[in-house]
Amino acid sequence: MANRFEQVDEPQPDAITLSLAQRDGKPVGKIACPAELAGGHLVNDFISDEMASVEAYRVAIKLANEIRAPIVVEDADGLWQDEWGELYREN
Repeated sequence: MANRFEQVDEPQPDAITLSLAQRDGKPVGKIACPAELAGGHLVNDFISDEMASVEAYRVAIKLANEIRAPIVVEDADGLWQDEWGELYREN
């Protein structure tokens, strides 16, 4: 069964947010994690630097597994790759 990720329009306070965008024609991503979601591992909210989109996806998955938190995806440019799982939008 493929992983499912909710598509959102802005970072969410109760999930790790993977934000995808294009910079200079290349897909990039960054990760936002609210401090309270990290169970004491973070003092402040965390926002990563931009990185290649596939690397951002991998880092988000690793972080989510470590702190047992959900991931949501901000993808206004339609950069999501099907092999990463199913991207859906709540009604």
